[in-house]
Amino acid sequence: MTTTKVMAFGEALIDFLSNGATQAGELESFTKYPGGAPANVAVAVARLGGNSHFAGQVGDDAFGHFLKDSLDSYGVNTSSMLMTKEAKTALAFVSLDPSGERSFEFYRHPSADILFREDNFDAAWFAGQGVFHTCSNTLTEDAITQATLAGVSMARAANWIVSIDVNLRINLWQDHKVNTQRVIDWMQSGDVVKASLEELAVLVSDPFALIDESLAAGVSLFVLTDGGNPIRYFTKAYGQGEIITPKMNVKDTTAAGDAFVGGLLYQLSQQCADRASLTGLSQDTLLDIIRFAAACGADSVTKLGAYPSLPSFEEAQARLAMFS
Repeated sequence: MTTTKVMAFGEALIDFLSNGATQAGELESFTKYPGGAPANVAVAVARLGGNSHFAGQVGDDAFGHFLKDSLDSYGVNTSSMLMTKEAKTALAFVSLDPSGERSFEFYRHPSADILFREDNFDAAWFAGQGVFHTCSNTLTEDAITQATLAGVSMARAANWIVSIDVNLRINLWQDHKVNTQRVIDWMQSGDVVKASLEELAVLVSDPFALIDESLAAGVSLFVLTDGGNPIRYFTKAYGQGEIITPKMNVKDTTAAGDAFVGGLLYQLSQQCADRASLTGLSQDTLLDIIRFAAACGADSVTKLGAYPSLPSFEEAQARLAMFS
């Protein structure tokens, strides 16, 4: 196992996944799954064989213990996962349309994850080499934003690679109004950024100008997804390019983005010891890393749920053969 840690920070929550669309007037049933984007990423890295850690907070309740046990069972190190009696574990009800696309209803105000504070971080968590990963769901309130930025600062001070997944969930923001400048500032604090074209269009009128601005601000690699369209990447060193992904039999897209990010961070943890080695990657190595990440995302959509859909290294490699 690699000595380079991947620490995903943020929410672990319960996904209640719909068992299928119903006609008007019929009851819709849901099945409980462990979820939350950063937790999904942590499991994705662990499933691939990486040194995976989850940092965040859940309620000291049945759902919180279920999440910790689930992460443990997938091989994620949960020593930096806190529990509180001050609030309950967050819930998300996820409905799927016939094509497998999702809609979310969150129960999160307040919830344990957004009560994590700056002084909950332990400097010992950042010992050694590592990658620190966050997403925008920990920017929806001032205090959890401060905690998130504190984690980024601690990671940078330790010479860790900072990973950003925009992962914008508008219905988590008060009155559905995203603090766009807050998200952009946080995004541009990263070394590696992943976003969808749809997310960037919420933030600015010209997404590609924002990508250029982000590279100028210090981002080394910006990866842009757009549904089933080719994945585009933008770098300081090699300019830009794209990777065409195979068409898949889609069952559930719940963890597709998280599987992609997990694959990306797993490979970076294998190839890079620190921020300097990230900028020193060859173009061929960078392409291989992104293709592997795309294979992880492609494999995940063929299965239901979040954690259960995340591929092993062998499954990702098998899926990667479809890209040739």
